[in-house]
Amino acid sequence: MLELYRADLHVSISDPAATSMNFLNEIAGRYPDAISLAAGRPYDGFYSVEDIARYQQSYVDHLRGRGLGEERVRGLLLQYGRTNGQLGELIARMLEIDEGIAVPAESVMVTAGCQEAMIIALRALCAGPDDVVLAADPCYVGLTGAARILGVEVVPVPETPAGLDPQTVSEVAREVRAAGKRPRALYLVPNFSNPSGVSLPVATRRRLLDVADEQDLLLLEDDPYGLFGLDDEPRPTLKSLDTGGRVIYLGSFAKSCFPGARVGFLVADQAVVGEEGGRTLLADEMSAIKSMVTVNTSPISQAVIGGVLVESGCSLRTANRDKVAFYRNNLRTLLAALEEHFPQPDRGERGVRWNVPSGGFFAVVDVPFPADEKLLERSAEQYGVLWTPMSFFYADGSHHGIRLSCSYLEAEQIAEGVRRLSRLVVENA
Repeated sequence: MLELYRADLHVSISDPAATSMNFLNEIAGRYPDAISLAAGRPYDGFYSVEDIARYQQSYVDHLRGRGLGEERVRGLLLQYGRTNGQLGELIARMLEIDEGIAVPAESVMVTAGCQEAMIIALRALCAGPDDVVLAADPCYVGLTGAARILGVEVVPVPETPAGLDPQTVSEVAREVRAAGKRPRALYLVPNFSNPSGVSLPVATRRRLLDVADEQDLLLLEDDPYGLFGLDDEPRPTLKSLDTGGRVIYLGSFAKSCFPGARVGFLVADQAVVGEEGGRTLLADEMSAIKSMVTVNTSPISQAVIGGVLVESGCSLRTANRDKVAFYRNNLRTLLAALEEHFPQPDRGERGVRWNVPSGGFFAVVDVPFPADEKLLERSAEQYGVLWTPMSFFYADGSHHGIRLSCSYLEAEQIAEGVRRLSRLVVENA
């Protein structure tokens, strides 16, 4: 049998980000009784198999209500479809209702999850070997992993406890240019970031848009958690504040609808000028890439998401009221459990501290010892609790911290998981 050598395969095969996620899955599989404060997936209790057929039927009824005949409806669901998808009008309407984002339906591309949207955006923007992408550090591993597969360099921009500092973004962009490279875009999650949980103040968002103008950057705004704040305070997206066409908006229906549908989208309403002066939308130009990656997003999956949008009047904020309440309670439970099991002054003496996110699924706990894969395995085996090393999310792979997720569990499990974690910390500090 033929044997291949890993050294002859692409570097992404052994990328630390990808192998770290595989390691987490493997640990979870070996210790099924451990409470997982590592999984950032949505809570299972919100989903029913019966909902799939109901939402699909709602979408079919919507198509028929628009006057489409049976042959056309059948073709839309069961045949190859338009590369950029068939939900553009519904998604554009949703963005206007929920986020105050006004874009033409033609600027929306429906993707196979937000991960594909990242890959398409990176590939379209980074045309040559000297084109690089800036990203908040720590960064979601999906972005860094996608860049590694494409051979795109990611330049980290250190995040502060308050999130990205626009001045630092500007300085890093200038340093990149001084090194003979071209910074094309900045990737960030302004609302309740994964992994840090940080949400950017409105003033910072406006200043980032100014920096994007000054440094000729596009902003890749990823917003999977924006619905899930601890309060109803308005948190305007960068895209809604953008008057200069600097923001490409990346969206996902995984947290708000069905993760199993694997439907995401991007909004690219920037004008592209051709060699002869013709103008097209960036989303249309990007369709050439998508056609070679997935051909088109599953129409059957699109019908499920279309049904959710139809039933909710194109408002995910309306459709997610119960989820918002659940995730709010879970985050409050997580923060309260940390206070209970790491009381002052004991936690200060042990060098334990954590941030207090204003929403989302994650919080970060700093501990006074290396929180590495070896300790994680011992945590699962001896203490029955899983978490994610923050080192997985940093460019240099070093950080004494752990990410805790509160989305996948019941409140009682979260509290018990933190209790188990406190034993691990006390006995290893």
